[in-house]
Amino acid sequence: MRELFEYAVIRVVPRVERGEFANVGVVLYCQRSRYLDLRCRFDASRLWALDPYLDADAVLGCLAAFAAVCHGGASAGPAGQTGPGERFRWLTAPRSTVVQTSPVHTGLTDDAERELDRLLALLVDPPTPPTAGLGTHVPGTHAPGTTAA
Repeated sequence: MRELFEYAVIRVVPRVERGEFANVGVVLYCQRSRYLDLRCRFDASRLWALDPYLDADAVLGCLAAFAAVCHGGASAGPAGQTGPGERFRWLTAPRSTVVQTSPVHTGLTDDAERELDRLLALLVDPPTPPTAGLGTHVPGTHAPGTTAA
């Protein structure tokens, strides 16, 4: 049976004042099944393109704390002691820190774990080449790999 889920993209914003970010993960919550989990892919080279002085170890520490709250338990502090819905809301609350989330989005799924993996591939992993037939040629431009006449 399909169930409603909510998700947000986890972003690293190396310099908050600049607003530039790289997507590093997805957090997904299904209320009916009480499912809350996240997946992250940390690629320091993508982040160093935004800020070559970024402390990757500090960011990994922040992401580990984020994961601890997601999974709950005493080691995550007071936020980790709450239910999955409250932890999801805590994780997705707006903040001006190096680790932030996108606005929350919704969808329907038969399998929350599979959906989380799909969203990670779609929104975090490096893009794959577009398939033939997608996209439209813009008049007055030339297609990639060709030169203008």
